[in-house]
Formats: sequence, C-alpha cells, structure tokens
Amino acid sequence: MKKTGSALALATVLFAAAAHAEVEFYQTVDRQKVGTEDTFRLTIVVGNAPEGATVQYPAPNDFEVLQTSQSTQMSYSLGSGNQGVIKRVQKYTLVMRANRAGKLTIPPAALATAQKTYKTDSIVMEAVKGRLQADAAPPPSGRPSLPPGFPDPFQGFFGDDDPFGGQPQVPEPDVPRSEQDLFVRATLDKETAYVGEQLNLTLHIYSRVELSSVDAVTMPKLEGFLSEDLDSPTQLAPEQRVINGVPYRSYLLRRRALFALKPGVITIGAAEADITTGMFFQGHRVHRKGNALTVTIKALPKEAAGLTVGHWRIGAEASQTTVQVGTPIQVRVALEGKGHLKSATLPKLTGPAALRIYEPTTTDKSAITRGTLGGRRVQEYVVLPQQTGSFVLPGLTLQYFNPESNRVEESKTDPITVTVTPGAGGANFAAAPSNVGTANDGPKNRLEAGGLKQLRHTANFGAASRPMWQRSWFAPAAAGPLALGLAFGAFGLIRRLGGATDPASEKKKKARAARARLAAAEKLKRSGKTQDFYGEVEKALFGFLEARLGFAAAGLTREQLDQKMSEAGVSELVRARVKSSLETCDMGRFAPGMGDVHARASALDEAAAAMEAWDSK
Repeated sequence: MKKTGSALALATVLFAAAAHAEVEFYQTVDRQKVGTEDTFRLTIVVGNAPEGATVQYPAPNDFEVLQTSQSTQMSYSLGSGNQGVIKRVQKYTLVMRANRAGKLTIPPAALATAQKTYKTDSIVMEAVKGRLQADAAPPPSGRPSLPPGFPDPFQGFFGDDDPFGGQPQVPEPDVPRSEQDLFVRATLDKETAYVGEQLNLTLHIYSRVELSSVDAVTMPKLEGFLSEDLDSPTQLAPEQRVINGVPYRSYLLRRRALFALKPGVITIGAAEADITTGMFFQGHRVHRKGNALTVTIKALPKEAAGLTVGHWRIGAEASQTTVQVGTPIQVRVALEGKGHLKSATLPKLTGPAALRIYEPTTTDKSAITRGTLGGRRVQEYVVLPQQTGSFVLPGLTLQYFNPESNRVEESKTDPITVTVTPGAGGANFAAAPSNVGTANDGPKNRLEAGGLKQLRHTANFGAASRPMWQRSWFAPAAAGPLALGLAFGAFGLIRRLGGATDPASEKKKKARAARARLAAAEKLKRSGKTQDFYGEVEKALFGFLEARLGFAAAGLTREQLDQKMSEAGVSELVRARVKSSLETCDMGRFAPGMGDVHARASALDEAAAAMEAWDSK
C-alpha cells in the first residue's frame, strides 16, 4: 500500500506539470528490411501533447495494418537551475505487413492541435518476397520503454505484482500468405518417437473473422499408425493466440493419439475443413486445407523387440488361498499404466497340474490423463484344485520398453500359495470335469461311443401315380401367376402414365415426404444425437423447399435462397421464418445450449411453423 500511494502521488505531480514541456512527435520502425510474409512494428511517439490533440495514423497503400495498441508513460527530470522538466509520452504501436516487394514508403503521421498540425518524417522500407527471418520479432512484453534518456518513474513501485509483466511465448505455426485471415494447422507434440510410443496430433483453426460453424472435417489417412481419440469438441470454443504479432482466435477441432507400427520417416497428409464464417444470414462458406506433417519413427532396441511399449505395472490376487478340494477360486491379474492398452500383452497364469486353470475373461478400461492414453486391463482366471496339498502359482513377470527412460523395465507379482484341504467325506481328489479347454491343458480329442447300431430299412411298394403335368388342374395353375404378373404390370404402367402429367401431384408428394422427415426428427428429439437431430430437420426443410420451388435449394447461400423465394412470390414473413429455421439448424451443431430437449422441441416447432406459413400464404 505504501508503494502504491507513492506512485499515485508522483503521477499527480507529473500530470499537473506536463503542460509546461515542449511537444515531441516522431515515428520509428523496428526494422528497415522485411519480407512480405513478415510483420513489423511502426511506433508513433508523442511527447507532451496538449489537451485535445489527436493523432492521425499514416495511411500507406503498400502496407496492411493488422493491429494497433496505445500506452502512456510519464517521466520527470531536473534541468538547469534545478528546474523540473516533465515529459508525458504517448506511444501508438501499429503491427504492419508489406503488400508487395520493392522500395516502399510509409507516409508521415500527423498530430493535430488547436494551434498547429505537426507531422513526422516519412520512412522508406525495403520489402522482399517471402519470409526474410525464420522467426518474426516477438510482440513487446514487459513494461513499455521510453525514448533514450527518459528515466522510468514507476520502476519498483509495483514490486512482484508488475501490471506490465510479459506473457510467456508459445511456438507459432506458419501462416500461409493466401490464407492469412483463416487457416487450418496440424501439429505434432514430438518430431521423433519410437515404434509404439504415443504421439499427439492436434488440429486447430486460426481465424481473424467470426466463425459460425465448422460443417465438415476430413482427417488425413493415418496409414502406419494405430489411433485413438483424445478430444473431439462438439462446440466452437475460441482461445486468444498471437501469431507473428497478429491476434487470432484459435479453435480446437481434433486431438488424436497416434502409435506408429513400423520405423521410418512417415508423412501425415493434410486435413481439410469446410467452415462457415459470419453470423446469421451473413454466413459465407469456405474450404481450407491444412498442412502435411513429417515424423521420424525409431525402431525399438534389439533387447526390446516384441515387448509392450509404455510404462506399466502388474498385480495378482486370489479370492482365497485355503479351499476344499474341488472348490474353485478366482485369480485376478491386473495391468495398468500408460500406453496403448489394446496392444498390451499380459503374461499367462500357469501352475501345477493339480490346479486346473481355465481360460480367463478379459476386461479393458481406457483412460486419458493429461493428454496421455492408458488404462487398466483385468484378466480373471478360474482355478479348480484337483487334489489336496499345498501348491504354488508362480509369480508373473512383465517386461516392457519405457520410451521415457529409453530402456527395458519390468514389473513382477509375488507367487500365490494355495492350500487345498480334503472335501466332504474326506475326499482327497476331485471328480474330473467333463469339459476341456483349460489354460494348463492341451487340446484333447476323445471318441466316446457306445458302439455302432445295425442299419435298418423298411420299404413299401405300390403302383406308380400319374405325372403332375398330365393332371387337369396343372395348366390353369401354371398360367395363373403369369397372368397375375401381367395384370399388375399393366396397372402400374397406367398409374405412372397418369401421374407423369400432373406436376402439382408430384410437388405434393415431395412436400409430404419432407413432413415425414420432421416425424423422423421427432424420434431423435430425446436422444443424445444432437447433430443427427438438427441434420434431419435441415433435410426436411430443404426437401420442402425443393417441393415448393421446383429445384434443389441445399447448395444455395442464404442470400441466393432469399432471392429465389422472393422471385417465387413468397412473402417476407415466410422467407424470414424459413431462414431463421435453417439458421437454428446450423447453430444447433455447435452453439452451447442447443443440445437439450427444450431447444430441440423449439427447433422442431419452428420448422413446422415455417412449412405451415408457406402453405397458408
């Protein structure tokens, strides 16, 4: 609190005396030579501007202004005769990019005051085609700096809680020059990995314009990989990112875990997306293709060949260790850890012949922890003691290759000792079960038969009957189906010929089919399939429009559809209802809150009302 009070007091003195200082006005750039794909910063500095003064940015034809920001600073120094000199500095920062290559000029900036207008010098830049520097200059971070010779009066007043503190920088994807406002980018979290080691493939949209929806995403063919979904959002959730000094909204589309099956340099193709920009009736659909990726997959060391990859541990436990002969016990063997669970293998439970071990049942449960795939596998064995005594189920050993430590590791279980006591009546042996196929038995073939029985045959002889085709009813029965088929064919032909001349009847038929689709959407209303529901409603609307307009309307933009409806004499109220219902279907796939039952019922009522309003116009 003491530091903050001192800062406020000093700031009050500085602002009170600032009017007595001389006006200073100039502009600078952070580099003189740039590439057409680079960004640079133009800084306009205004010192001690009088009240009411306004700054006019330069308006260059050969440069694009991507972002502007403003900051104000004060400094105080003693001049000759111990007279205080106050400077109030305003800085205007413009992030810019050259539109073409060549010698380019940034015009002067202007400062308009009540007495006069100040102008800066123009700046000559050299621009070359492409990217001049591998890494663009990072955006300014930390407290803004004053021109040379200006002390910083606020230094140390804020302690560790510095409001001007910078933000850590993150790796920036390359921005295609032709898609600088909207582009799709894929990234891998590793450049190299072992066979079977997890790689995370992430797909983002970066946009400087408003997005309405992502209509379709085509992922690349992941040949040579096993893949599992980590994240697949159903709603657009933007995050702010600054790339090459330009602010973007970042939208996560997909995140998948990849596990390579073989070593080598593998290329992952480009993903593609159909995106609608703008909101409501101003939507514009665009297609974007992302970037290909290359990753180097290393073979496992010789000592790790054939082993499970990841970080695993195993355990084993028995339901009971002291039982009567012939009483089954359950032995659970569990594997858990990080890696591709479906590719993991567990060692097989074995034991002495006195313990019959049956084939296990397996249960898998996958899990995702901080972007890493893993889970738990449980194998449950039934073990049947065949005779009395004390027997040992040997401990299990799992060897696996851990890519984090780059070596073969192992996990072990303790042996399990089973004590078998006599059964009822003092029996020391259990009756052999009739079924076969246990884990510690090999395949068996048995012939259990009571002998062959004598073949018996009894024959009855009689006079041969007349052939079927010589009987009186055969000819009418054979000709009947043919005559019936010809009659049905003639009836259908007459019906089709009569309906082909009635376009109005055909339109009514299509309209009824569209209303039937709404009935199908009604069945999906209470299901969890949000995209299927809104897709069915949209198909019903487009089918109805095709029936009423006489042509397919699904490929038209909202403006084109509105024009076609207007040309068909549809009233403005009906057109607005149709467009509003279609917009609801578009938003239903991604907008929050559109997936509950009430929102679906409202969308269904809205579509039905649009159809009824059309029919009653």
